[in-house]
Amino acid sequence: MSGATLPLANAHSTTAAQAPPLATSPELEQTLVSLTSHRSVLGYMLLSRGQPVSMIRHSGVVFEGEQGKKYASAISRIVESVQAGLEDVSGDSNDVDEVRFMRIRTRRHELMISPDGRYLLAVLHDPAS
Repeated sequence: MSGATLPLANAHSTTAAQAPPLATSPELEQTLVSLTSHRSVLGYMLLSRGQPVSMIRHSGVVFEGEQGKKYASAISRIVESVQAGLEDVSGDSNDVDEVRFMRIRTRRHELMISPDGRYLLAVLHDPAS
């Protein structure tokens, strides 16, 4: 998953009620299944890049309900903030760098975020397990 763009294409996918339908590729489906099979993975979220951010799909109780909405909003703000910082430090507005993959480690968890032009994939895992 590191540095790779999300393989979104033409296959059927289950979506959240508030999100627009999403066609995902078999490669993405396989990646999501693989992620959820790891013992240390607490869950994943696939989010839209629009405002307001919407949760397209998720796995894991940590991303359920209000807690999931808080995570979705925080993840979106983190990516926007880092991208804005990159734009601020870029000397050339035509050569702005782009966030490809982020890994944030806290005392208890690790959050990995892989943004692309339309979506954000975030994975939360317990590095101790």
